[in-house]
Amino acid sequence: MTTLASTGPVWERILLANERAPSAARDFAKSALPDHVPPEAAGDFVLVVSELVTNSVRYGTEPGDSLLVVFTFSPELLRVEVHDTRRRPPRFRSESDERQRGRGLFIVDAIAEWGVSGREFGKIVWAEVKAS
Repeated sequence: MTTLASTGPVWERILLANERAPSAARDFAKSALPDHVPPEAAGDFVLVVSELVTNSVRYGTEPGDSLLVVFTFSPELLRVEVHDTRRRPPRFRSESDERQRGRGLFIVDAIAEWGVSGREFGKIVWAEVKAS
């Protein structure tokens, strides 16, 4: 895991793990991003946030659960952590013409460094996007 020296506040939000969580996480990311971040990096970060939260809702939680989204920023890196209640790590799924799922981790992997950390009751999926 990359060590990030945050130069500002830690942004945290608890979201209900439902179909509205990815949209709420995108809005939260847009409002939290520092002004110095170029539009392309900001777009990449918001996309990564959306994909990780979507995966957490679909595969990392049970009905009625919440998840925690945490952002930290440095001049070089934009970091997101998504804390959920299942220990099972995310995995790449084969693409399919029959379903519109299975591409999220491929997207995250293409534009961010990412990984998984354990926690007592679940896991943390984190990703870092270059800020410039």
